[in-house]
Amino acid sequence: MRLLHTSDWHLGRAFHRVNMLGAQAGFVGHLVETVREHSVDAVVVSGDVYDRAVPPLAAVELFDDALHRLAGLGVPTVMISGNHDSARRLGVGAGLIDRAGIHLRTDPAGCGTPVVLGDAHGDVAFYGLPYLEPALVKTEFGVEKAGHEAVLAAAMDRVRADLATRAAGTRSVVLAHAFVTGGEQSDSERDITVGGVAAVPAGVFDGVDYVALGHLHGCQTLTERVRYSGSPLPYSFSEHRHRKSMWLVDLGADGSVTAERIDCPVPRALARLRGTLADLLADPELTPHEDAWVEATLTDPVRPDEPMARLTERFPHTLSLVFDPERAPDEPGVSYARRLADRSDQQIAEDFVTHVRGAGPDDDEQAVLRDAFDAVRADETVREVAR
Repeated sequence: MRLLHTSDWHLGRAFHRVNMLGAQAGFVGHLVETVREHSVDAVVVSGDVYDRAVPPLAAVELFDDALHRLAGLGVPTVMISGNHDSARRLGVGAGLIDRAGIHLRTDPAGCGTPVVLGDAHGDVAFYGLPYLEPALVKTEFGVEKAGHEAVLAAAMDRVRADLATRAAGTRSVVLAHAFVTGGEQSDSERDITVGGVAAVPAGVFDGVDYVALGHLHGCQTLTERVRYSGSPLPYSFSEHRHRKSMWLVDLGADGSVTAERIDCPVPRALARLRGTLADLLADPELTPHEDAWVEATLTDPVRPDEPMARLTERFPHTLSLVFDPERAPDEPGVSYARRLADRSDQQIAEDFVTHVRGAGPDDDEQAVLRDAFDAVRADETVREVAR
């Protein structure tokens, strides 16, 4: 069976104020053409279809168009909700849409109930594990302590239990939206940290033939059977080295996996440039970036006059301007934001405690801080779902 694995469409999202709806529509057209050209048997979409719980109307219309075009090809599509989606909204009408071959899986209670598709070699069971917010699903899965690993492990126990009841030789595919250990992050994924640990080991998914992951925006191979497709379009400058693509996966009669990357059309290249304003304006080696979307980091010790206006004369698509004067690390002018770079909320809070009283928090105090951050994140998730 030939699968097309994609995820993280983020319909409705902009890129530094640039409307991406046209590029997203271009991707949908490319997806449909790829399905047709490569004789794809099933499409899997591993979450974050939309960029927010209540998407703009234009994004909903594009999603509707995508579903109609895929259904028109007669190729089944299995789709789960991600942490950016409203599971209830995305899942509205799922029972009716099933009849058109579009299988929306947004209810955590249905993790162990697969969509079963067949080919000449027998059945393939597709299990949809929507994004599982630990604080909201721990009761459903009977876990004592809310955590990503615990709830995903419980969901996979249901998958393996169902798979054990099926005919010998039944192949299996799991769709999941999670941060799996070994994956490389970018700046455009929403933080899903709980209990100080967001990542789950790839071993959680043992026992199935292919795991189609969503959440991280870079296309990645964690194992031959566990892969991220990544987002089809860039949504932050941290993705400037990404090759945007989808996975074309052939699932053999014996459950073997071979995969090929299918490149996605990207509207414009990304470039991260760093240096003094004078150097950026004069360096001939930067000529290839003149038509790119640019993030420029200026290292001038004194902020130059009208830097954006001057940059856009050479780089008309400059979207982000950052000032990072080159100073010694111990100079008083080093910015607060720079000192906090790459530090988690938990680390920042612990540093504050150390600064105030001269000693860092002990184990119990660290646990209190961690529980407080978890409660805030869970409350934000509940309020977003309820919107």
